[in-house]
Amino acid sequence: MSANSSHEFLEKNIGLMIVLILLVVSVGGLVEIVPLFFQKSTTEPVAGLKPYTALQLAGRDIYQREGCYNCHSQMIRPFRAETERYGHYSVAGEFVYDHPFQWGSKRTGPDLHRVGGRYSDDWHRTHLDNPRDVVPESNMPAYPWLRTAMVEGKDIAANMRVLRTLGLPYTDEQIAKANDELKGKSEQDALIAYLQNLGTAIKSTR
Repeated sequence: MSANSSHEFLEKNIGLMIVLILLVVSVGGLVEIVPLFFQKSTTEPVAGLKPYTALQLAGRDIYQREGCYNCHSQMIRPFRAETERYGHYSVAGEFVYDHPFQWGSKRTGPDLHRVGGRYSDDWHRTHLDNPRDVVPESNMPAYPWLRTAMVEGKDIAANMRVLRTLGLPYTDEQIAKANDELKGKSEQDALIAYLQNLGTAIKSTR
């Protein structure tokens, strides 16, 4: 069968063409993705990375519950315009303890990956109560209820045990003390603790 007749045969057999396209795309994807599972830079934590404390973990759950990821990414790309504004570009080793990780490209608001330590806790409190008090042009909604809503810690120990099965190095002592760490803490306290931790592992190694 000549090349022309082979091509004509494929064009007339749409089902076969779809199968072959899927096969080619699948092989190409596997060639790009599978090696990443065996590279230390993508599977091992960067130096200085620690799993979230109980309070930070609760804050991360609140971050996801309130949909903060819909407007804020946590992925700084290795481009000059991004690194000059946000800091060192994101690396996979910073997110090995995140399940799921918060990478993304949506930036209605600024990237939050290196926000840890950039502002004081009081700044974050004001920003969450009414963002326009510190950023007049902000279109972010206010979250004043976080200040009075208390963290419910009944599930935190169980969450940490599950995360330990996924590879996070939580100790029995950390898990046993998790509920005590959350006592008397507001959801605002927890969210701020999470935000203040973002991107600090790379900062500590630079």
